[in-house]
Amino acid sequence: MSVLHGRIVKGLGGFYYVDTGADGIYECRGRGIFRKDNTKLLIGDIVDMEVTHDKDMEGSIIKLYPRKCSLRRPEVSNVDQAVVVFALHEPEPNHVLLDRFLITMKKLDIETILVFNKADLADEAELEEIKKDYRDAVNSVNVISAKGNAGMEELKEQLTGKISLIAGPSGVGKSTILNVLCPGANAGTGEISRKMKRGKHTTRHAELFGLGDDTYLLDTPGFTALELEDMDEEFLKAYYPEFYPYEGKCRFNPCSHTHEPGCAVREAAESGAIPARRYENYKQIYLKQKESRRY
Repeated sequence: MSVLHGRIVKGLGGFYYVDTGADGIYECRGRGIFRKDNTKLLIGDIVDMEVTHDKDMEGSIIKLYPRKCSLRRPEVSNVDQAVVVFALHEPEPNHVLLDRFLITMKKLDIETILVFNKADLADEAELEEIKKDYRDAVNSVNVISAKGNAGMEELKEQLTGKISLIAGPSGVGKSTILNVLCPGANAGTGEISRKMKRGKHTTRHAELFGLGDDTYLLDTPGFTALELEDMDEEFLKAYYPEFYPYEGKCRFNPCSHTHEPGCAVREAAESGAIPARRYENYKQIYLKQKESRRY
């Protein structure tokens, strides 16, 4: 029996779908050794699989390669970066929720590309302001219009050779971005559905879509910024890079940067050195975390 090397792009109903590149997607079961070792196979895992039925493209996963990272929600591995998508308008961006997404990614130690979609609905002054507000918070701020294909080539270049998680609230254009970047995404889903010999699925699951050149985009339906649930509010400031130059310069130490006199961070926000929007978001999240820990 031949052995192929590939990556798990979807897992459902005890089956794992392994993208082997030129040889296509194989429907696989995991060997009993994984259950014996209590090892759960994850989307994003690099594996070796043994072909059991060549014609039907079925196989058995026989080896799991070491993971460089893994996430708990969604359960995926080997993610290189996150693409956090919000719309500039329709719907209006919830900036506190946006900060929660960014904090979640920093907490997971995942580099982030921030994408503002629907740029055609905003004027130049608004575009410049939004880029200025977030330029120090993430690796890159991209302003695009997915429907008009504006900014999509630059975004695609930033994804090349990596596994990128795409996340954001509903209605911001994630599906449009996915379809522009990976026109074969629907076809790939159909191929897996045919292998499963089942009808359409109303429940969506995390899935990797190949963009070529060992590049994948991870669709994460239902993903929310929940990683803050167990965070002590006193650690929150560590996830705001804009605050770093002012740490240790406040009158009081420690300083929550919310109400204390002589707070260097608050003074920087008042002077415009720190974006006021980011500072106000920080205060709201800080108070919400503090309140939630009382009960």
